[in-house]
Amino acid sequence: MTARATGIVTALALVGLSGCSTVAPSPSRFAGATPLQWSVRMADSEMARRDDKLMWKEGGGGGKWDYTTGLFTLSLLRLDERVHDPRYQAFAAAAIGSFITPDGSIHGYKPEEYSLDNMNPGRTVLELYQLTGDERYRKAADRLRQQLDVQPRTSEGGFWHKQRYPHQMWLDGLYMASPFYTEYASLFHEPTASFDDVARQIRLVAAHTYDPVSGLFYHGWDESKQQTWANKETGASPNFWGRAIGWYGMALVDVLDYFPKDHPARPEIIATLRKLCAGVVKHQDPASGLWYQVVDQGGRPGNYLEASASSMFVYALAKSVNRGYVSRDYAPAIVKGYRGIIEKLVTVDDKGNVSLTHCCLVAGLGAGRDGSYEYYLKEPIVENDLKGVGPFILAGIEVHDMLTSPRHATSSSEIPPDTH
Repeated sequence: MTARATGIVTALALVGLSGCSTVAPSPSRFAGATPLQWSVRMADSEMARRDDKLMWKEGGGGGKWDYTTGLFTLSLLRLDERVHDPRYQAFAAAAIGSFITPDGSIHGYKPEEYSLDNMNPGRTVLELYQLTGDERYRKAADRLRQQLDVQPRTSEGGFWHKQRYPHQMWLDGLYMASPFYTEYASLFHEPTASFDDVARQIRLVAAHTYDPVSGLFYHGWDESKQQTWANKETGASPNFWGRAIGWYGMALVDVLDYFPKDHPARPEIIATLRKLCAGVVKHQDPASGLWYQVVDQGGRPGNYLEASASSMFVYALAKSVNRGYVSRDYAPAIVKGYRGIIEKLVTVDDKGNVSLTHCCLVAGLGAGRDGSYEYYLKEPIVENDLKGVGPFILAGIEVHDMLTSPRHATSSSEIPPDTH
């Protein structure tokens, strides 16, 4: 462990999980702890596991400029807003800040790839700029924003997911770029055209991927209809992958944090979010409260209850309730989902380290990824993937707010009992 990284996680030895004792009690506990306590436990455990592995290192061997690092560090900053622990900002700054030079250049960032995935760490960059005032973060954010001005687009103006995925929009890409784009536009007072463009991305991917029968969204869409996975009439991919829908749900609720209240497209975005929430809850597993890897096919052999999608759905649903985008009628499903994650997907070892199990490592479209049911089931299943850990931390924050805020206090009749 480097001296710098040691400084980031030293407080684990001093505070450890006892830091949870400072959290206000919740009317509902999950396996003996409140949602916010679970977020703290997961954050502390993951920082200890990762140490300095997410940081850029000269000569190689370090982390990468990667959307998963962006997601995890953003979740730490959101958690810090609730529990006010300086370790979280320090870890985020050490990880993301290690990539950024004084002139705002970013180690490992290749704008010529036109990858929307590269945008997502920009959210942590924007947060660190606001927290520290360090101009190198502003310069780095400017570089990322410039990519969107030249990003290849479909004929209707939708961003290609990457240069190597021509004519394609993926649900994933909406989370990677749209919240950063919206926050940047809001923070630096960009003209209305930027918000119009964000709304266009949301509108287009919904138009080409939404299935009104299931209430779900297909993983991707190929405008050219040339990809082997693309439906030759619609261009849509053939299945409903949980995490892709989760990315889109998180994109919608996060975009709304910065989208102008008086913009004419705001009601449309909320309406799309409501459709997503309805479809997600429709396909919630009634026994566990969780969601399957292929969301609408829970009864098929090989399908499994997947952690990252379940965490994303709980986050998006709970935040939608907290912000008033959807009815409080969703509260029982949210609590059931969160309890399912804790009871069925979380483990705690004899040292108190918390792990999130049953995370799909990765999934995509193209290059041997045909979007079939069988494809989504053959990808590796791992523990503590940051694509699950980050949303788990965020979900705990939102569920905590839903259960404890005076404005949103949930009645005991809405909360299934803790069986532990």
